[in-house]
Amino acid sequence: MASPPDAALTDYERLREENIRRNDAILASLRRKASELSAAIQSSCSSKRPKKQPPPPGATPIPVVLRRSLRTRGLPPSTSSSSAAASPPAPESPPEAPRSTRLSSSLASAILAAASASPAAPPPVRDDGFDAGAELVLRPSHVRRVMPDRILSVRVLPLVDRTVVAAGNKLGNVGFWDVDGGAAAGEEDGDGAGGVFEYLPHRGPVGAIVSHPATPQKVIYSCCYEGEICLMDLEKENFNMIYLADYPIFSLCQAPNSPSSLYLAEGNDLKHFDERMGKVSATWNSHDNRINSIDFHPENTYMLATSSTDGTAGMWDLRNMKEKKPESLKVLEHGKSVQSAYFSPSGRMVATTSLDDTVRIFSVDDFDNSSIMKHNNKTGRWLSTFKAIWGWNDTDLFIGNMARAIDIILVDLNGSSLLAMNNARLESEHMTAIPGRFSAHPYKVGHLACASSGGKVFLWTRA
Repeated sequence: MASPPDAALTDYERLREENIRRNDAILASLRRKASELSAAIQSSCSSKRPKKQPPPPGATPIPVVLRRSLRTRGLPPSTSSSSAAASPPAPESPPEAPRSTRLSSSLASAILAAASASPAAPPPVRDDGFDAGAELVLRPSHVRRVMPDRILSVRVLPLVDRTVVAAGNKLGNVGFWDVDGGAAAGEEDGDGAGGVFEYLPHRGPVGAIVSHPATPQKVIYSCCYEGEICLMDLEKENFNMIYLADYPIFSLCQAPNSPSSLYLAEGNDLKHFDERMGKVSATWNSHDNRINSIDFHPENTYMLATSSTDGTAGMWDLRNMKEKKPESLKVLEHGKSVQSAYFSPSGRMVATTSLDDTVRIFSVDDFDNSSIMKHNNKTGRWLSTFKAIWGWNDTDLFIGNMARAIDIILVDLNGSSLLAMNNARLESEHMTAIPGRFSAHPYKVGHLACASSGGKVFLWTRA
């Protein structure tokens, strides 16, 4: 049917027809442009890319550069990439120091000469009338940096006429300070300057150093947290590893009547190692956590005391201990970790040091008879913990103080009465660090060695 002539359309209808024709023209133009664009895209996709030609023989291949972050390259954070690119690579960590196990001939000969002067090995000296608070002084010449870093163990060797201090630090070093001799100051390698000798027989922190007066030719045993026990053989002038454990060894003690019988704290187990047999002969699971100290009764050679991080100190009789379930004579409970438990020179008392800020003294005849002393034992993470030791009588206990001093605790056991009180404090301008570990000379009354976390050893002597 033919459309009606335009004359028959109204103005509105004519305007509508014009809009329709204009829109159709616009749509046709858009369709044409879309077709042209689609054809161009298909043409570019269908064109083949040139194949990559292999490099000619003998040509150096171009290395592939991988992007790496600043953290993986060991560089510090930087706000600009240009500064990071210009920064030098981080230095490599220094190689592990080689072990030093060969002793100085002059040190070995000096100790052997002093040991041979008293082959009978007399018992340790006692002096009940000694007043440590009034008689002890620290001279400037009796301060020496024996080794770097924190000292964990110190021992005055049992030599009657000579003072030699041995110390072990957290790096595995064992150092010696020959106080009387100043030996070997002229050695070519410099070892022995100022009487100080330093060696590296261990791979980890040295937990204990022990010596026995009955064996002058084999004076020193030492243990470390890497499970090693080393013997310092003075006749052969070297350190020898005699035992390697699977777990850390935190403490070490020699049997009083058998120097080659070693009792060691391997983790939370107490073990007996016989050097002559070269093996562990007995193991006792004596604590629920690491053992921090082992000490024998001075007269009853079957009785020993242990302290542990499990918050207890144990008294043991070796004759009645079973390996699987050892029964203790007494368990001394504390509020926190017990760092030490040591018998008095007579064996009548035992003193413990705990992180519950107490020093406790117990009567061995009646453990219920005790005395508690409050003492700040919070040394923090970077200092060696305090361990109170007895001096040359049953009266004086020595322990470090956070004020760079030494506290002397006076103990009085009179029948069923046991009292303890702060007696005196040793202070000196030459004490430049906090003393953590102590050792008393067994044959020279008034020779008290203490060691700090900075590697220094201070020797207090009689005025």
